[in-house]
Amino acid sequence: MNLAASLDAVLTRHDEIEAQMAAGAAGDPGEFARLSKEYADLEPVVAGIRALKAAQAEMADLAELIADPETDAEMREMAEAEFLDLKSGIPEMELRLQRLLLPKDEADAKNAILEVRAGTGGDEAALFAADLYRMYQRYAEKHGWSMEALQASDTGIGGIKEVQVSITGRNVFSRLKYESGVHRVQRVPETESSGRIHTSAATVAVLPEAEEVDIAIADSDLRIDIYRSSGPGGQSVNTTDSAVRITHVPTGIVVAIQDEKSQHKNKAKALKILRARLYEAERAARHAERAAARKSQVGSGDRSERIRTYNFPQGRVTDHRIGLTLYKIDQVLAGEALDEIVDALTAHDEAERLAAVGEEASAAD
Repeated sequence: MNLAASLDAVLTRHDEIEAQMAAGAAGDPGEFARLSKEYADLEPVVAGIRALKAAQAEMADLAELIADPETDAEMREMAEAEFLDLKSGIPEMELRLQRLLLPKDEADAKNAILEVRAGTGGDEAALFAADLYRMYQRYAEKHGWSMEALQASDTGIGGIKEVQVSITGRNVFSRLKYESGVHRVQRVPETESSGRIHTSAATVAVLPEAEEVDIAIADSDLRIDIYRSSGPGGQSVNTTDSAVRITHVPTGIVVAIQDEKSQHKNKAKALKILRARLYEAERAARHAERAAARKSQVGSGDRSERIRTYNFPQGRVTDHRIGLTLYKIDQVLAGEALDEIVDALTAHDEAERLAAVGEEASAAD
């Protein structure tokens, strides 16, 4: 389907939804809510289509005026200038509409569960994991998001073995989804007397937070074990059996939470993480099918893929997926310049998807 046909289909669907909402969909609150959301999602596309059609209609009128032998020279010169001005803006309007028409990631508007784990590198890796976690905390504050700790395990010397948090706010997952993968750091540890640069790593996973309507989990698929929480060195930190370990039998996914003193709170947190992991597994499977035909997998979320290097001696951060290097390591880790990387990754992904759509259209022709 070419662009013009796609735009006409959007206008037709917009009119259909408007008619359905006016003709009785209000009697079914669920259906009305679904139609309202679809209608709202189409509004910016429809506005762009109307602006494009208005520009094209004005160009047609100007072309007639320019071709009319009775048009005086001064008027023709003005019409030609206006015609060229409108014509130069048409490609940008069409590109913006093509971007709006790209299939949306259904998870983009969702909240997210962020997991940061120390990788290779011992204590230095744990310290770097803590640096990354603070970066995301500052980034969340910058965007007005809220964070709730689900589980954390530290090293006792300022490092983090692993941490899991829920992040709530506007378009959280769409801004963080490209962070999944291996983050590598190159720097001289404070404990290194010879000044030798060490390389360590931490892994990040960003999962869209799933609701019960997104993922239905049968009780029969769960094995729930209750046990006593323990702290470092096996010291008992709780005199009651409140720690919860949930195993999703069909997939083998295991989630254990012991941070809360309440068994019910630990169970609720564990189920939240389990639901997110199951939802992400489904998303990843669908994404892999689509990505098989694409050259780029920027948004694959593969946590085994090395995605970024933070080089302290050179003060640079390099994202290997798109070859972007910023000499702003302090600003990135402060959460201030992270948007520059996120915006570049988003633009790259859009460009790849637009190219894929263009290839499919050419093949169809």
